Amino acid sequence: MDKLDEIFALQLRFQEKLKQERKLEDIPMEQWLQKQTLAMVSELAELLEEVNFKWWKNPHELNVSNIQEELSDILHFFVSMCIESGMSAEDLYNTYIGKNKENFRRQDGTSLKKGYEVHPPKSEDGQSV
Repeated sequence: MDKLDEIFALQLRFQEKLKQERKLEDIPMEQWLQKQTLAMVSELAELLEEVNFKWWKNPHELNVSNIQEELSDILHFFVSMCIESGMSAEDLYNTYIGKNKENFRRQDGTSLKKGYEVHPPKSEDGQSV
């Protein structure tokens, strides 16, 4: 079992325990995903606090341990949403690999989706197209 598979297995075990003990088994997928998204947004807000996003406030020293903890919390909710939507670790991996390739094509200007390239193609008169 690789690390991503292990993360998915651990999250599934936790999720099943949580649903059983908290009587959450009958929550429809849409509501579960909504709740998990809100929880992830909350964790993202906690991460923002850790990285001094308030430019109007004196910055505090970064605590890398706290940053990593928040990132791990975000991952918990993300993996939970993957599981709930029927996405396996392998599905996530394959989807990521495909999207990563597309992101490179977009930056290189070779994608069918335009507007991402670092150096947009130029027309014969030197104008961006």
